[in-house]
Amino acid sequence: MCGHYLVEPVACSPASGWEKGQVENQVGVLRRRFFVPRLKFKTLADLNGWLEDQCLAYAKANKHQEQRDKTIFEVFEEERPSLVPYVGPFDGFHSVPASVSKTCLVRFDRNRYSVDARAVGQPVEIRAYADRLEFWQAGDVVARHVRCFGKDQTIYDPLHYLPVLQRKPGALRNGAPFKDWDLPLSVRRVRRKLERLPGGDRQMVEILSAILTDGIEAVDRACSEALLHKVHSSGVVLNILARHREPPPPLSITTPDALQLACEPTADCTRYDSLRRQEHGKIRSHRCDEAIEALWDANSL
Repeated sequence: MCGHYLVEPVACSPASGWEKGQVENQVGVLRRRFFVPRLKFKTLADLNGWLEDQCLAYAKANKHQEQRDKTIFEVFEEERPSLVPYVGPFDGFHSVPASVSKTCLVRFDRNRYSVDARAVGQPVEIRAYADRLEFWQAGDVVARHVRCFGKDQTIYDPLHYLPVLQRKPGALRNGAPFKDWDLPLSVRRVRRKLERLPGGDRQMVEILSAILTDGIEAVDRACSEALLHKVHSSGVVLNILARHREPPPPLSITTPDALQLACEPTADCTRYDSLRRQEHGKIRSHRCDEAIEALWDANSL
């Protein structure tokens, strides 16, 4: 992390708090300045956004300790060109090996997370970040989840189970990963219509499988277009998706003025009769006895 942000760490002696200078004191000042009374946020992103706004407001409203004629923010803007450019967030994570159960679940920190069905039966590497979890296998990401800090919870991603649905389409109705699946409105309408038809579950699985290749937004637009024409079968939806995947027609090329024809050619086939000679030999067709006229010298053409 120090190499990523170009920071030179300075180690302190064990049990020698006085060597840290004003570090602990400044932490206490910031805690009393921004976090009293104690606040609550739903996500870490909400906390960081609120804290950034508070820091900017404080810097713009308070004078600099040394340059009293300027605010803290004005001095910061003057120093900004001399600062080291930001190189992006540090990829800091805690790596843990784990195994995948037959139900495509991986246990981590007293919770269970779903992974892609192709990862079943093989070990995975869990990369635990502060806000998310990534599951890697053979150099590929087989799952991503927002990190859950509760206990004994199961977090599903229905897309991980689509290969299983292709073999068992009936699980779409009662399977645990699909009970709370928040699908777009048009996709839900198609699903309700197909539920009433024999074999409708299999057709719906075919439509949902297209999410892996075309994306949820494209499938939603295709379902909306199909419903607009009062049809809802999987064949129609997949045909619409295939048409949308086709490349657009090429742009027409405008002919420059310098290449415009001064005299447009006319479609007159009678001019080819002038190439024929009236006096020439006659040959007979191999199919009939009537004579046909032949060109005198075909090579001259």
